[in-house]
Amino acid sequence: MTSDDPRTATTNDDDPRTTTTQVNPYMEDHSQVVNMMVDSEKDWTPYMDMEFDTLDEAWEHWCHYGKQVGFSTRKSFLNRSKLDEKVTTRGFVCSKHGVRLEDKRRVHSSHRDETRTNCHARLLVRLKRESGKYVVYDFVAEHNHQLHLPQTTYMMRSQRKISEVQARAIDLVRSAGIKPKDAHELMSREAGGRDSLGYIASDHKTYLRTRREKAMKYGEAGCILRYFQDEQIKNPSFHYVVQLDTEEQITNIFWADARMIIDYGYFGDVVTFDTTYGTNKNLRPLGVFTGFNHHRGVVIFGAALLYNETIDSFKWLFRSFLDAQNGKWPQTIFTDQDAAMARALRRDA
Repeated sequence: MTSDDPRTATTNDDDPRTTTTQVNPYMEDHSQVVNMMVDSEKDWTPYMDMEFDTLDEAWEHWCHYGKQVGFSTRKSFLNRSKLDEKVTTRGFVCSKHGVRLEDKRRVHSSHRDETRTNCHARLLVRLKRESGKYVVYDFVAEHNHQLHLPQTTYMMRSQRKISEVQARAIDLVRSAGIKPKDAHELMSREAGGRDSLGYIASDHKTYLRTRREKAMKYGEAGCILRYFQDEQIKNPSFHYVVQLDTEEQITNIFWADARMIIDYGYFGDVVTFDTTYGTNKNLRPLGVFTGFNHHRGVVIFGAALLYNETIDSFKWLFRSFLDAQNGKWPQTIFTDQDAAMARALRRDA
């Protein structure tokens, strides 16, 4: 009897040799279940003159073998042909291969514990010109250190990877406000256990940190801050302030250039503050402090890019505006009647 649910692989209930397998909901497709079951039963031990179509296939085979035996893997040397730049020989070793040089460790007053034991386990392949395939010409299976138990192989660095589906799930739970520790625990349970998830809690945090760093480097906030720094170099009177949250992520940005500050000094008795503008597809509110000059022309006294519109954010914004304007309060301020904004103004009045 088979199940119609594509997320499970079910076999005959009456046959004691068959089992029901619960599938990781974060897997790309059902074929991964079959591959996972086959991989766990296959003998991945390499042998002399074994052939691989590509170096990636040889590396993947070495990683599967490492998981099956209980050691973490890494790549070693690589040689290329001077004629056509093709890789002629490639080495794959145990992560404990080699030793660190003494002089490199003396420059630090404290360092990590030694993890390498000069293990000689390795898989070496070379290019076979006639067929274009890579052939095993050296294989050493013996290790000089303790191997991982099957229950702990999922913690080895070479066996940990966050898939695209898992990355999207992490982004989703992050946007829902779930803390990384709780999110990792939730996803571990959904996957059927931590050993089935494919990565550990530190990988979860590293992914979020890397994504945040990339967003800051290439995203809108990073571009704005770089622009502000350039403007401040050109004119030290340029004023900008950034508000960070508890995780040191940018939440709000306020800025005012020299012209805005001068105009406020002359025409800042009456100010209008509006946040009904949307800056991009994410509809980030753009708050603008405006007024009128003696020609009844609109002048700008300051602007803010808001990532949230809470009472605390508005309080921070109005304080930042006053700091930029030397503490001078306007006699009258018009707003768009936002409740949080009104409460922030009353508290700071």
